[in-house]
Amino acid sequence: MRSACLFLLTCVAAVLPAVAQTHSLRLPDMPLADAINQLAEQTDTVIIAEASDLAGLSAKPLFGQMEVGEALAALLSGTSLSVSRDRNGVWVIRRQHPERAVPEPSAPHSTAIRPVPLPPPAIDLPRTYDTIIVTGSRAGLQAWESLSPVDVLDQTDLAAPVSDDFSDVLADNLPGFFVQRRPLSDGAVFVRPYSLRNLSADHTLVLVNGKRRHRSAMLNTGGSQSPDLSKIPTNAIQRVEILRDGASAQYGSDAIAGVINIITRDDALAEGFAQYSQYYEGDGIQKRLGLGGGARGPDGGFRLSLDYSDAAPTSRARQRLDALQYLEDHPDADIADPVQKWGQPEREDVRALLTADRDTDFGQLYTLINASRGQGVSDFNWRSPATPSVYAASDAFGDWSLIDIYPNGFTPQFGQEEQDVSATLGLKGVSAGGLTYDFSAGFGENRIDYFLYDTINASMGPDSPTQFDAGGLRQQEFNLNADFRTRLPAPPSFARPVDLAFGLEHRLERYSIAAGDPASYEIGPGAVDGLTSGSNGFPGYTQDQAKTYDQTNWAAYADVEARPGDNSRLGVALRFEEFDTFGSRLNGKLSYRRDLLAGLAVRATVSTGFKAPTPAQLFSERTSQGVAPDTLDVYTNGRFSPTGPVADILSERPDVDIAPLKPETSINLSTGLVFRPVDGLVASADVYRTEVRDRIFTSENYTLDPAERMRLAALGVPGGESITEVGFYQNSFVTRTSGIDLVLDYDQRLVGGDLALGLSFNYNNTDVLNSDLVDNPSRVDRFERLYPRFSTHASAGFRRGAWSLHTKLRWIGPWVDYTNQDADFIQEFGAEVFIDASVSIELDDKTTLSFGAENLFNQYPDEAVLEVSKGLIYSRNAPYDTDGGQYFLRLSARF
Repeated sequence: MRSACLFLLTCVAAVLPAVAQTHSLRLPDMPLADAINQLAEQTDTVIIAEASDLAGLSAKPLFGQMEVGEALAALLSGTSLSVSRDRNGVWVIRRQHPERAVPEPSAPHSTAIRPVPLPPPAIDLPRTYDTIIVTGSRAGLQAWESLSPVDVLDQTDLAAPVSDDFSDVLADNLPGFFVQRRPLSDGAVFVRPYSLRNLSADHTLVLVNGKRRHRSAMLNTGGSQSPDLSKIPTNAIQRVEILRDGASAQYGSDAIAGVINIITRDDALAEGFAQYSQYYEGDGIQKRLGLGGGARGPDGGFRLSLDYSDAAPTSRARQRLDALQYLEDHPDADIADPVQKWGQPEREDVRALLTADRDTDFGQLYTLINASRGQGVSDFNWRSPATPSVYAASDAFGDWSLIDIYPNGFTPQFGQEEQDVSATLGLKGVSAGGLTYDFSAGFGENRIDYFLYDTINASMGPDSPTQFDAGGLRQQEFNLNADFRTRLPAPPSFARPVDLAFGLEHRLERYSIAAGDPASYEIGPGAVDGLTSGSNGFPGYTQDQAKTYDQTNWAAYADVEARPGDNSRLGVALRFEEFDTFGSRLNGKLSYRRDLLAGLAVRATVSTGFKAPTPAQLFSERTSQGVAPDTLDVYTNGRFSPTGPVADILSERPDVDIAPLKPETSINLSTGLVFRPVDGLVASADVYRTEVRDRIFTSENYTLDPAERMRLAALGVPGGESITEVGFYQNSFVTRTSGIDLVLDYDQRLVGGDLALGLSFNYNNTDVLNSDLVDNPSRVDRFERLYPRFSTHASAGFRRGAWSLHTKLRWIGPWVDYTNQDADFIQEFGAEVFIDASVSIELDDKTTLSFGAENLFNQYPDEAVLEVSKGLIYSRNAPYDTDGGQYFLRLSARF
């Protein structure tokens, strides 16, 4: 309640200083296309034009206070272009050809910047919900008229968060979307797990300009394998369209929870920014630089965006109990306090995205290239000199002891080098008969290489190095698409022709494992005395594990939208897919919308969906190490293929049957209302239910007996002789997720300025209907409530002249985590309120200074019980940042 009151006071403070003033425009001499973009940005108005109509034209300088219509008339003076405003307030620029119809805008060549109210008040006002969207409706609709709920995030939304990670940007703007930090969790600390509507990360399909984004090579929590959102530079994004509805019948596998479609920029505006941020605790310093620009001409153009980030680590930890005991026994020991950090890793990332297009006699040739490279390092658990599995004496090494190298214990440093690249080449246009076509070929690859230092292969003794190349993972995807769209004659009773979209897709998915240095997985002579083998903390991938696995599929789809009457719209979609690993799937979707009254509409959808198991889920294997919080000894666990020899060993038990994976399937139902009662206000309420069968998740861990461990060692499994437990990916669950989404946006003129208010709320409840975990109620409860059941985002922004103020409140509901390693009990963490605030000042017509804070009042969640013995303060599974408040300073410039 205290934080909520402070938020309201912050909103009032943002409004009180305002005095009467109109829009102040600053448009220097520049190309007309750039001037239109800047006008849209300075006035937060939706302006749509074809790039080819603006190419090669220049605009005269424009300064002063005026309405948008007056500014556009001045900019277009002397050209053959005219401007008009449609019934929704969207400004449309077109050539003055009476016989030519206004073209339908389509991404990514239409400009859509977050709008605010403009006079006269009698005209309906443009907002982001009036943006022409392409997600979920290939015919192109305004967001608020969509058959399914679609959120639109514009450049203002995308630039507000401090983080350079696009998943953080989404979590900051979307209720029901959460992303975890996962410190000391192997590769998950770098490729962070996220969730939409409490479903797995790979239940949300990610597109870039309508093309499928490739997955990360990392298998994350529960086995999900999804795209790494952090590899996309946020300054290259025009807008993001989020379809909150099942869409497998339209887009294929993975679209169970919804679709995130990232629309990239292709304008020529040259700009850059520099940002500095730091947590209140004095750590986590991050420095960011961004540049972008390009050129456009009569036949096409290009845009290149670059982003660089250098982030220092954070630590929210206390001293470990075993470290305190060791200091008590050895007062002269030289160890750090704390001996290990629980927090964000040290990271450095470079990202680039290039878009280009050119008109030809056959249509528009286009390309998109996205490349990134990053490196990070994180602490692992501290190994005490009292740990027998690494410090025990061995007859194989004589008088040698690990004390000679690490006299006061050691904290392995775990690192990741990652390279990510994707490229799309396509040709699109319109045939003489009116058929719109789009042919494209795409390639994506994610490469992860792991390394460790300040550690040891204890079983090798004095022959072991202290730094290791542990091998890596590779994910490659190849896509071929042929998409078509046309209009068909409709029965006389229909209000307009029928929009038909159809197409074909072929995809090859390839997953590879690269072996590490032999020392990273070697079983040395000390293993017979209980010393663990492999690079301690993360045993390397072996030559036997270094394999490549493929999966291919073909798909055909048809998507129809029709208007049976003036006030109704109907959508039908079918998609057939054939996979070489498990067979075929047919999915369908039926959508309906009806306008009940002026400004009030009802919409509903029913659909089936699926998520195909990936080659990595089907075939990959992994061993990892941890430290037991009770004994503080090192243990080794393994996760193995459900169709491999280890699965066969376990299936010999009378009560165990490890089965091959099959696709997850879903049934999605949703219905809702959209309401626009007055100018400047839009509201929507949508209820939904998603039932997912055969959900892929990690099975219960099976404790091995000595004979089974010997069989694993004989198979060459890294650390097989010391593996305590093994698990597998299995189709273990049937879940039902039910919820409601509420969205309200209100924009209006206020005392000479532009006020924008937003409120969005998500509530969802997940029930496990059956699973192989029913004998462990705590594990079922944690699965159902790992993510908060509700979240609310409220925002208030005010702009007057050169000043802009923005505040946001995030109210995130309770969630649970385990209290002990055996998952016998759970701990509930209460609801939290986080408040962000920022101020922007336009120093001149080219430069803007922004400063503010996230988590302004430095809120922390409840302290965790699990792993407190290892110095952990806040749960590693928290669905939000647990490092407290941070402030930032950003300088942006246009060149």
